[in-house]
Amino acid sequence: MSTIAPAVPATTAAARRRRGRRTTTRQWAGLGFVAPFLIVFALTFLAPVVYSIYLSLFRNKLVGGNSFVGVDNYLQAFTDAKFLEGALRVAGFLAVQVPIMLALALVAALAIDSRRLAGSSLFRIGLFLPYAVPGVVAVLMWGFMYSERLGLAGNVNNLLGFDLITPFTQQWILVAIGNIVTWEFVGYNMLIFYSALRAIPGDIYEAAALDGAGQFRIVWSIKLPALRGAIVIATIFSIIGSFQLFNEPNILRPLAPSLITTYFTPNMYAYNLSFFGQQVNYAATVAIIMGVVTAVIAYIVQLRGNRQELR
Repeated sequence: MSTIAPAVPATTAAARRRRGRRTTTRQWAGLGFVAPFLIVFALTFLAPVVYSIYLSLFRNKLVGGNSFVGVDNYLQAFTDAKFLEGALRVAGFLAVQVPIMLALALVAALAIDSRRLAGSSLFRIGLFLPYAVPGVVAVLMWGFMYSERLGLAGNVNNLLGFDLITPFTQQWILVAIGNIVTWEFVGYNMLIFYSALRAIPGDIYEAAALDGAGQFRIVWSIKLPALRGAIVIATIFSIIGSFQLFNEPNILRPLAPSLITTYFTPNMYAYNLSFFGQQVNYAATVAIIMGVVTAVIAYIVQLRGNRQELR
């Protein structure tokens, strides 16, 4: 026995078509709003990355010109002593400088949020002010203070009669650079932590006070868990900044050319390969490798931070 499907009224079918057209119109309208961003993103981010990958697959030879070499540039980079030395130096810089900087920023944010610090507003502004100083100006200022003849370091050594502060020496040059970076970015990270602390509801503090919790207990059980997301973000930003280390050593190099080489950091190595060594293809390879390494480490930190939050 066959059944006959009921006919769909014309009004219902027309209403569905109108709804479909409205949905399509809204979708195109949404795409129109985000199109300017997508175009700028494609031109300023995707296109340079794709072009850098393309360059890294070629090599400019004396005979034959620019020829395709595949992954040979990448294999050369992983056996390049200069690149590996710069990468290890940056990794050591990250492992020491980033924890110290974040710890100082965390202590400062907790001190300001405690409301027991006299002149906390002035202290907050003063700590953030170095971040507002242009990076080139900051490095030049510190480079002058590091000078052994005219700067603060030289004056202190002359006053004491022996060399107490020697920034431009083999064992202290990386520490001197780390000091500049810490001075520049402690206030920035402090502001991230302080903003997260201000977002904690006051009811939680009132409940903790009723339960007899002291300041140390409040910091350990309330503030630090609430800061976990902010700490992850600040850590990721600091990791990216460390792998991008360029301005500070590059500007200080004329003051200590024997200590800060052209391959002191991978970014300096890529810059000098490209603009002074005319090795654009190999410079693109170094840049791509460092970009991938930075992205992988930042992703691992973010993934670990998200897992800690879910516990």
